[in-house]
Amino acid sequence: MLVDLDHLLANPIFQKNRCSINFHPLHSYVAIGIYFAGILFKKTRILAFALLFHMLTDFIDCYL
Repeated sequence: MLVDLDHLLANPIFQKNRCSINFHPLHSYVAIGIYFAGILFKKTRILAFALLFHMLTDFIDCYL
């Protein structure tokens, strides 16, 4: 997904044990809040669900 392009802003770009939640700009808690707000609008609902699902899978990778 295009949401992972923010990983290119990190230095180093890849770090084995780094959690992307709240580290990368599009994976921040503020961005996740915006994704939740997107559920309220019909035009952005599908995209918001997809982004939230992506954040959930990243969260699972970090903490489980």
